[in-house]
Amino acid sequence: MTMLDRMRRHKGWLKWSLALVVLAFIVFYIPSFLNDPTVVGVGAAPSEVIADVEGRTVTAGQFQQRYSAQVQAYRSAYGGNLSDQLLRQLGIEQQILQQMVDEQAAMVEAERRGLEVSDEELAQQIFAIPGLQENGRFVGEQRYEQILRSQVPPMTKAAFEDTLRRNLMIDKLRAAVTDWMTVADAEVEREFRQRNEKVKLQVVALTADAFRGQVTVSDADVSSHFDAHKAEYRIGEQRKARLLLLDRDQALARITVPQTDVQTYYNSNIAQYQTPEQVRASHILLNTAGKDEAAVRKQAETVLQQAKAGADFAALAKQYSDDEASKVNGGDLDYFGRGRMVPEFETAAFALAPGQISDLVKSQFGFHIIKVVDKKPAITRPLEDVRAQIEEQLKRQRADAQVSARAADLAKGIRNRADLERIARENGLTVTESEFFGRDDQVPGLGAAPQVASAVFQLKEDAVGGPMASPRGPVFVALAGSRDPFIPTLDQVKDRVREDLIRVRATELSRQRAAQIASALRGASDFAAAAKAQGLAAKDTQLIARGSPLPDVGVSAEIDKAAFALAAGAVSNPITTSDATVIVRVAERDDVTPDEVLKGKEAFREQLVSERRGRFYTAYMARAKERMRIDVRNDVVRRLLAATATL
Repeated sequence: MTMLDRMRRHKGWLKWSLALVVLAFIVFYIPSFLNDPTVVGVGAAPSEVIADVEGRTVTAGQFQQRYSAQVQAYRSAYGGNLSDQLLRQLGIEQQILQQMVDEQAAMVEAERRGLEVSDEELAQQIFAIPGLQENGRFVGEQRYEQILRSQVPPMTKAAFEDTLRRNLMIDKLRAAVTDWMTVADAEVEREFRQRNEKVKLQVVALTADAFRGQVTVSDADVSSHFDAHKAEYRIGEQRKARLLLLDRDQALARITVPQTDVQTYYNSNIAQYQTPEQVRASHILLNTAGKDEAAVRKQAETVLQQAKAGADFAALAKQYSDDEASKVNGGDLDYFGRGRMVPEFETAAFALAPGQISDLVKSQFGFHIIKVVDKKPAITRPLEDVRAQIEEQLKRQRADAQVSARAADLAKGIRNRADLERIARENGLTVTESEFFGRDDQVPGLGAAPQVASAVFQLKEDAVGGPMASPRGPVFVALAGSRDPFIPTLDQVKDRVREDLIRVRATELSRQRAAQIASALRGASDFAAAAKAQGLAAKDTQLIARGSPLPDVGVSAEIDKAAFALAAGAVSNPITTSDATVIVRVAERDDVTPDEVLKGKEAFREQLVSERRGRFYTAYMARAKERMRIDVRNDVVRRLLAATATL
């Protein structure tokens, strides 16, 4: 973590308490401090259970608090124009729900293993939180509760300590499951080199698309290719469904939003349309950690004198600053608003006019010299600029609420397939039948709806699933038919086979052409000129690590393997990928030195071990959850998610 990252993270008591409580899930679960289930949207009562994991529950109130806080965090970070629709497309609500379920599952597993957190351990953790200390000592019970009550919204002592205890427990589980894992020195060094070495390439890509025009295939060729590769066209189990859809767009077309409602929403959510005052500053940091503070101050004063005398501030930052993240940019921190930096830095920066340089500013990191480059005043977008956006948002919210409410009402009378057909007739609705689709396919008539597809593949003959969310609105599903895996006839996949054969032959032509010109490129003193003479273009990259996209090719493990094995100035043999043949020249290598390995090895070991422990823990919990009874109550979730759009 860079010094700038630490500056930004160590602001405000919630931030540093979070930094201390980096216990498994706590980074995402800041809002779990707010589990006072007294505020919830209209979709579900606060006490309603939306998930049950072996008797440990997640309530609608807990979910709504966490969702609300997370949305606010996103909007603070990315701007008030982050719409409900975009949040839904990102699946934020489902991610939060899944993570809350996973948290409860972790608690179940921790208790099964006999883990517990004692009152003494909890107290030690609380006493160690910097924001609950004054002059190195705990602030005392009264001040502790006062700090909790001062948060927005207020926290109760019980809720805070319950969350802290829970996350300490989960941390113990992770430790019990993964602390045995280590990485050998040789593996650390090998992985460190592979992740940090870079090459600058000149790339000549002969893509299959460039040779498609030279390929002709007959029906006989297509038939022969199909006969030789039938297994590749095997189609897995398929099912089709009877669908009763409550179409959101149809409801949307019937909704009119009064302008008074638009005005009310704007007034109630004005923060979404405000951009706070911002300042753009550069700084030079002289770090005091582990150093003689007086000596650092003296050096800082010398640098300050040079800066105020007119020396190039960026050059001074590059020469003297201990903030590795910003010094490469001449100390530039870009624009930031209030609340992003530690208080001493923020107070000084916002007090300066553009072009001014501060005196020395002391913070927990050392001495700062700050130069303000620019300021942007706070701006509130007028209602007229966002009226259409709000109106559309409210229409969608109300359409969602309408179709969800109607789906919930219809669900009361649907128990089997006959009920589905009858309820549809009685309510003037239409049950449609889809085409056959696979488990991982889009659902015909609905689009990408993995929850619906999964449900159809679990349904028994006369059962009805739903209502469940789909891209078009709530839907009920019943099984309409199934088809075992099969090899299709050529007529069923003829176009696909033809395209595959053309690609194969075009790639072969690219390989042949690359073989013809390889020696000319390899022996040329000017690789780019030699490529041009062959009617091709050599495209340059910057210094890139493994896994970086390459011009005209994208990411290619085959090219990485060949390129990183070459010396600087060397040219590869033709490298065939799935749809191209590529020749690369290594223009420059940035190899990892033994000194860099020595300096970075231990920090990287921690990163590598953490990654592997994380993967192992995820796999462990996936297996553990298979043994648990986990019930997610979709009817409550559906009503709740309709309500989240109003936040």
